[in-house]
Amino acid sequence: MYLEELTDNMNKKFSKSWVSSKQPRKQRKYRANAPLHIKAKFMHVNLSKALRKSQGIRNIQLRKGDKVKIMRGKFKKKEGKVNEILLNRGKIYIEGIQTKKKDGSNIKFPIRASNLQIVELNMEDKKRIKSAGKKKSAEAKEGKKETKPETKRENQTKGETK
Repeated sequence: MYLEELTDNMNKKFSKSWVSSKQPRKQRKYRANAPLHIKAKFMHVNLSKALRKSQGIRNIQLRKGDKVKIMRGKFKKKEGKVNEILLNRGKIYIEGIQTKKKDGSNIKFPIRASNLQIVELNMEDKKRIKSAGKKKSAEAKEGKKETKPETKRENQTKGETK
């Protein structure tokens, strides 16, 4: 009976309850077997410092048309627009980033989202503008809530010392 339970757990495609593991094989399995709505979250990319200040957020989901800078790898420090995003594979194709095959032909070079930084956002999509605005306003509200209790505490401690 115990052996059957063990094999059932090992054969599961995707586990919602899985938290983390040091083992790379389990990390790869989690990412590979994740459903698309979770794979979309893996496509969040850090914003440049200037965009962080203007948008009030640290990262956002990558979209076609965003201008990105490659931070790691063979094409480090190069910039280009996003042409294609493959959620299934977790790969991104950028305009002008190509590699040569042995026969001399050029092919698109896939890059992971973790190796990119957004330099310029594509704000054609109205939903994206709203979502960025919601995050900005939510963070502003949280900041205000945190400052109010601190001032009350300071006033109470001042009153006690007098």
